[in-house]
Amino acid sequence: MFTLANPLGLLALLGIPAVLAIHFLQRKAVELPVSTLFLLERTHRDAASGRRFERIIPSIPLWMQLLAVLLLAWFLAEPRFQKSGSVQRIAVVLDSSASMGVFKSDAIARLAAELPRFQGPASTIELTVIESAPSRPRLYAGSSVDELKVALEKWQPLDGLTDSTQALRLARSLVSREGTVIYLTDTPADSLPFEARLIAVGDPVENVGFTGVTFATEEGALVWRALVRNYSKTAVDRTWSIQTSTGGTEPRPLHLDAGALVTLQSAFPADAKNVRLVLTPDRFPLDDTLPLVAPKPKSLALFTATSPAFADLTEKLLRALDAAVPTHDAATADLSITSYDPLDPVLPPGNSVIFVEDSTRSGAYLKGGILAEPHPLLDSLNWQSLLVRETIELDRLPSDTVLLWQDKRPLIFLREKATTRQLCFNFDLRLSNASNQPAFIVLLHRFAESIREAKAAPTSANLETGQPIKITAAADIPLQVTATDLTGKPLPSPTSTSQAPATPCFLTIRQNEAALLDAAVFFADTREADFSACGKSDPAATTNPSTIERHTKPDPLWRVWILALIAALLVSWKFTAGRASA
Repeated sequence: MFTLANPLGLLALLGIPAVLAIHFLQRKAVELPVSTLFLLERTHRDAASGRRFERIIPSIPLWMQLLAVLLLAWFLAEPRFQKSGSVQRIAVVLDSSASMGVFKSDAIARLAAELPRFQGPASTIELTVIESAPSRPRLYAGSSVDELKVALEKWQPLDGLTDSTQALRLARSLVSREGTVIYLTDTPADSLPFEARLIAVGDPVENVGFTGVTFATEEGALVWRALVRNYSKTAVDRTWSIQTSTGGTEPRPLHLDAGALVTLQSAFPADAKNVRLVLTPDRFPLDDTLPLVAPKPKSLALFTATSPAFADLTEKLLRALDAAVPTHDAATADLSITSYDPLDPVLPPGNSVIFVEDSTRSGAYLKGGILAEPHPLLDSLNWQSLLVRETIELDRLPSDTVLLWQDKRPLIFLREKATTRQLCFNFDLRLSNASNQPAFIVLLHRFAESIREAKAAPTSANLETGQPIKITAAADIPLQVTATDLTGKPLPSPTSTSQAPATPCFLTIRQNEAALLDAAVFFADTREADFSACGKSDPAATTNPSTIERHTKPDPLWRVWILALIAALLVSWKFTAGRASA
């Protein structure tokens, strides 16, 4: 096998028609009929009527000139022959986003068809295939295109929108500067980093799917509201229905205009299992079914031990928190709201919100700037309009974390022990405008939710695919994770308890047979469900001159061809000169 390092050298073959044209143009001799040959005087080949095309006359100069043109074209094209054992390294980065699942078969076939072009003059190729998420193991490493196709059949692209920069950097490091990096995706791009070649296999597929769900209680009934979006540029007609493990409703018609977003709602089926909202299927099936469970947050027992002056605050907190129930037993309460009385300075032992209670009511307003420390509880909260009067102070421990200062006085600090947290307000709430501050209510809500999150209790939730999961459980007892598909069939047990599975399903996490989480996992990534930007592109599989030199060797007979070229020119000149002299 050989390749041409300079294909433009073949333009020298244009000399062949030029040589033939010259030999077609001959001077026609004048015919003189005579009776005796010895009376014929020597004549010159003068043209009788100018130049005209005649039948080509084979001659040694003609063949020598044609041979010279062929040898010159061969020499200028710089033929190079394949080296035995030469290897071209190719790293393929696969776009692992969920939208690629629609074009998986096309992507595999297209990649297999393009690889020989990228192999170039090398005798073999060395393939490495990775996903656009570089932390995952390699999908394939070898030299067989057929084995590559078998390995890619097991590939499941299910990620959200990913940045391929890190994966392309890794691919370039694997093949070095002389190798080739290919990015296989469904969306064309203007340019790629690290000299990567793009192969796009997408199409603007028409898609309609669910984008999310919310729940509300109306007249004592749990009501769900699901959003359905039409991502295409034309109006579409679909049907939708509610399915459970025991049956379902008849499909109902659904019309969506181009780019429309429609809300579906109904009462949640009581005591139903495997509740699903089902749309007419299309090419992207991940968002055609929306699994649901009745949401149920962890209950939060709230105990109030403050004076009647803080009763309004307790009521507001109960209304603001989901699944918060009042209790009169401090020992079983998850969170207590209490006040600090200097005459009885004993603080509660458990999770608490503590306020100073100063009966003097005579302090002046505190002066100085208000400074909030960086902390998740105070993130993005504005306290600059807070007004606080001088009151007695709580005894602050060196281990306490101050959240809010006014000048040198700590207004709010957090006390954390082994298993308890106490949020301490170092001022009398009644002698401030804190209750009218949105930041104050948000802070209480965040603190109460942090207590709820740390509580080991059963909960039910609707999660998006890949969403982080926070489970509170005993550290020394293993968790049992089970999953079923949307029809109720068991799936392989997920390996992670900190993240929802990548495909829609029903998920249960237990510990000692006690359920900690019942969840429905649904797909709601609108970026991956939108195929309007998808398209195709052809890679520019140009061959680098350095690659040709690395994988090939020059023609070993090039000196012979030069000598043959010189010889052909000399022979042609000799016969032409001899004819002219005759």
